[in-house]
Amino acid sequence: MIVVGAGPTGLTAALALRAAGLPATVLEAEPADRARPGSRALFVHNRTLRLLAGLNPDLAEEIAQRAVVWPTRETYYRGRLVYSRSYPPHSGGLPPFASLRQVETERLLLAACERAGVQFEWGTGVTTVSTGPQAVTLETGDGRRWSSGYVVAADGARSAVRRSLGVRLHGPRPRGFHVVVDLAEDPNRPMPPRRIFRYEHPALDGRTVLQVPFAGGWQIDLQCRDTDAPETFDSVEAARRWLPAVVPKRYRDRILWVARYHFHQVVADRLTDEHHRVLLAGEAAHLFPPFGARGMNSGIADAVAAAEAIAAADADPTAVPRYAARRHAAARYNRDAAGAALRHLRPGRAMRIRQRCCATLAPVVPALGRWLETAPYGPRQGPSTESKY
Repeated sequence: MIVVGAGPTGLTAALALRAAGLPATVLEAEPADRARPGSRALFVHNRTLRLLAGLNPDLAEEIAQRAVVWPTRETYYRGRLVYSRSYPPHSGGLPPFASLRQVETERLLLAACERAGVQFEWGTGVTTVSTGPQAVTLETGDGRRWSSGYVVAADGARSAVRRSLGVRLHGPRPRGFHVVVDLAEDPNRPMPPRRIFRYEHPALDGRTVLQVPFAGGWQIDLQCRDTDAPETFDSVEAARRWLPAVVPKRYRDRILWVARYHFHQVVADRLTDEHHRVLLAGEAAHLFPPFGARGMNSGIADAVAAAEAIAAADADPTAVPRYAARRHAAARYNRDAAGAALRHLRPGRAMRIRQRCCATLAPVVPALGRWLETAPYGPRQGPSTESKY
């Protein structure tokens, strides 16, 4: 079987195929020594760890051991604490989550794939795809042709497989952007490992900012306004100017990466081809804002479900169509949940008034502070990590 793309979704799909006793070859357009900058997706849900443990228990344990499980959550409104909760240290079993840079998660997934016998073809970008009742044929930029009974397309937001199949992404693409900055931890004077959310930070002219620890550093996510000029915030030089409002000044010299993202909430119109031989997964199938950590986690769930469907397909012709229907429903759920989160992060007048009232009453009605804490991540229950095809 062929997997296109060696990101977290593609690597998980290949590992899941091997766990099902099937061969797996990964075609990746980038070279083996590619640089993968930035933290990108850094929050791994417990359900995702359990999915990975089902494929390789050592892999899930290694991710958990290398990650940070931060013990405290704090939420502020205009500089005033409205919610705080601390947890006892985790002991025994997989943690409730793991905070680790995506590049580290990918490195561990890649090593697990190599141990499992996955074959890799680096520098092999897919250019065209054609499908038939029995097989898929792929052409790559180096002139080679590949044939496989099934293909998992996990080649990301600009998926060549998706484009070749004529599949389109649909959904809101609202204006605006947010800026993500990675900081290396100061080993001599580390900051306490707390996840901090600040509504309308007074030192940032009322912009909202999220501060999340990961193993070895911090991710800072600044929500910008539609009227903001990107160059004011999205470069290393710009970040050095506004970061001291969020973290101690010494971190201005510890910037690892700065990137700008937009708030796409889009889902492919279908997740398989007419012959049910190609299965779209991860960002080839959907794009969400990062709030609630729905991107990589849902991609890994897609990958496991895709491998399960392929393993069952010879005996059950409905397996791949069921995969496409169920993971499409999960993607729509995540798109809508991300939209709900975005309404809190970029509020209109009515939502802003509601937030202000809840912040005022939070000291006497703790449930309102808890709402301010949880609302920016959207609904937390749903099919985003259900893997069954």
